[in-house]
Amino acid sequence: MDSFTYKDAGVDIEVASRAVEKIRADVQSTYTPAVIGDIGGFGGLFSGAELKNMHDPVLVSATDGVGTKLALAKRLGDCSTVGIDLVAMCVNDIVATGAKPLFFLDYLAVGRLDDDFAALVVGGVAEGCRQAGCALIGGEMAEHPGVMKDDDFDLAGFAVGVVERGNIMSPTRVQNGDKIIGLASSGLHSNGYSLVRKAWTDPLDDRELLEATLSDGSSLAKALIQPTRIYVKSLLEAVAASTPGSVRAAAHITGGGITENLNRALPPGLDAQIDLSAWPVPEIISRACSVAALSQSEALKTFNMGIGMALIVAPEACSQLLEALSQSQQPYLIGTVAAASTPSQAGQVLYMN
Repeated sequence: MDSFTYKDAGVDIEVASRAVEKIRADVQSTYTPAVIGDIGGFGGLFSGAELKNMHDPVLVSATDGVGTKLALAKRLGDCSTVGIDLVAMCVNDIVATGAKPLFFLDYLAVGRLDDDFAALVVGGVAEGCRQAGCALIGGEMAEHPGVMKDDDFDLAGFAVGVVERGNIMSPTRVQNGDKIIGLASSGLHSNGYSLVRKAWTDPLDDRELLEATLSDGSSLAKALIQPTRIYVKSLLEAVAASTPGSVRAAAHITGGGITENLNRALPPGLDAQIDLSAWPVPEIISRACSVAALSQSEALKTFNMGIGMALIVAPEACSQLLEALSQSQQPYLIGTVAAASTPSQAGQVLYMN
């Protein structure tokens, strides 16, 4: 019987070892004083010493992926920023509770491992972690010959944060008359790409897509894969500088758009009244809606429409928060919380044109 090696079966341990060395500096650049040990251990170690100074710490976790944006990034030949998308999808969920992200783990699955490609992708993950102020303390690069095609890949991540129990942002804190602040998105972020690819890119060849431009002269291709904005530092700084409890609740606007995400920050009996004229819709989103021939209602539950994070805030703190957030973000006053016609009904998002 012929003998086989692991490499013959499609898994090259030497390539994996080279990949680990190539990502080492990027990973280490995310380390905080709480990180114990180094890359390559069986488990990522993170000190909980700082939690001792908290009265009632609550751990908050989130896991997510990048979705079919990966296919578009691969098609356009630029996967350098999909790691930022991955981190953003997780840490923006965490900070929507008021929690500070502590650490992150990633999972890269490929048909055949290429150490340069792995370093490129994980480099994006490390950049996302730096933007979020959290440490990349572990991960996995999995080679799946026979399960995935050689050039296929998928990406997933997991994050953990912490918040004082008394500071958790929640729908239970929302009150009639509260104001709603929207933070501008950087474009499509990481949602709606199955529709984008079906309605927009499939009929186009790569050359036409790459050469197309927006009205400001920027590349359409670049706008399509613009990484998701990370709101962590801006939001936590604004909360820290405001009166405790001023930010009642928050919603990360992802799949389902404003319609299906802002309502998750509302209690029964209160609605969000949103003024659609209060902010500009990015051209890349407007063009995607046009090409797909989406109705307004369908667009609002598919894309973020230019708002990546929505904050429900106390009315007396609104001006101060708008000013604080404007130091690093583009905030807009986009609406108000009002009593629902039926007090017991679940909170809804209502639009005013």
